[in-house]
Amino acid sequence: MDNGASSYRRFLAGDENAFVEIVDEYRESLIFFLYRYVGDLHAAEDLAEDVFVEVLLHPKRFRFQCALKTWIFTIGRNKAVDFLRKTSRLQVVPLDEAERLAEVSNLEDAVLGSEEKHLLNGALGEISEDYRMALHLVYFEDLSHEEAARVMKKNRKQVENLVYRGKQSLRKILEREGYENER
Repeated sequence: MDNGASSYRRFLAGDENAFVEIVDEYRESLIFFLYRYVGDLHAAEDLAEDVFVEVLLHPKRFRFQCALKTWIFTIGRNKAVDFLRKTSRLQVVPLDEAERLAEVSNLEDAVLGSEEKHLLNGALGEISEDYRMALHLVYFEDLSHEEAARVMKKNRKQVENLVYRGKQSLRKILEREGYENER
């Protein structure tokens, strides 16, 4: 498995369909990752578009030293950090926006589906950002510890520790909420 490298090589050679393949392959998981990071579905979608625009405008920046997914998620993380830095001030939500926010909440409920997923999502919201990001990259995106470390700008051992501590924190929160692991 080449982790998207062949599609990217075809894109560099001028094949426009290869870029479409890259977007199709990584768009949804990137949006999900960014949503976990910024907490706003619309912002996550916009940031994902920005990531692909960056890839399109600067194709030579990828040097095939890591998986394409790792590089794309690294760009996404950087864009999310910039977004959070710019929007760190408290934002007041007008009343007419409250209905739209309720619709997004209903959309989230529909996506999450089961009660266990709701419980897990709530618990993920309670742990630290670093724990949440490490767990998401390793378990939801199937990145290796090394790849997750590149995205998070940490070393492999730090990511291993974050994953371990994140799982411990999740376990405590889930036990507090009454969830019993059957394993």
